[in-house]
Amino acid sequence: MKKILVTGATGKVGSRLAKRLARRGDRVRALVREPRRATELGLDVELVKGDLLDEASLAAAVRGVDAVIHCAAFFRGATPEEAHAVNDVGTRHLGAAARAANVERFVFMSTIHVYGPNAGPRVGEDSPCEPVDAYPVSKLAAERALFAQEGLDVRVLRLPFVYGDGDPHIQEVVPMMRSFDPKQRMSIAHHADVAQAVERILDVREAAHRIYNVVDDDAPDLATLFAAVGAPPPDGANAERGRSFAIVVDGRRIREDLGFRPEFPRVSDAVARGGL
Repeated sequence: MKKILVTGATGKVGSRLAKRLARRGDRVRALVREPRRATELGLDVELVKGDLLDEASLAAAVRGVDAVIHCAAFFRGATPEEAHAVNDVGTRHLGAAARAANVERFVFMSTIHVYGPNAGPRVGEDSPCEPVDAYPVSKLAAERALFAQEGLDVRVLRLPFVYGDGDPHIQEVVPMMRSFDPKQRMSIAHHADVAQAVERILDVREAAHRIYNVVDDDAPDLATLFAAVGAPPPDGANAERGRSFAIVVDGRRIREDLGFRPEFPRVSDAVARGGL
């Protein structure tokens, strides 16, 4: 049993992860800006008020914890300046606070979008990173800043499109991706598999690598992804617009190093088992 601080615990990934960690027996503390918004996390999750941009508020949040799982980020609607402030500078603040508190492990939730769009072979953790938009640019900067902090044991999980566990993420992107190429593929991961990756990172004593792509076995095309929620396939009217989402990555490293095996290898498995 570990004491774990989860940031972004009111978001899609963080909220589900915090609950799963609590259910497995970890003592979970959630860093939240507004505690009244986090009541759905339940009594098993301790709430501590703080903000990534308020360095003084972070010392109490990290005090006495064994690990930090940093999920918080500013994504949709963020200007480049806001993305930099929260995702890069805010992460530096949290990393410094964790190091000062002698936190054993810092797990940073990054994104596969740091690689930039690719239409060719699957890209691995050692592939060049060429992010295009402000969000992945800020995430990559944060990764590098964390690794530069001496005395901080950092592990990075690069996440793809995450779905399942009652998350309406697929339904939400249908309108935005309606004009994309129906044959366009992209890597995905179920919330249960993101949680599994975190648990394996927390429990392993050592790791051969510090960066892991977390993806399920199949990178479905958009027609298959849409069909999972009963939506017709995209019409392809503006396929070029979808290129920045056409990212397919290699997930072998975490399987080989940590024994990760997706609980939901394909989106069809989640549909068949009621995991959406």
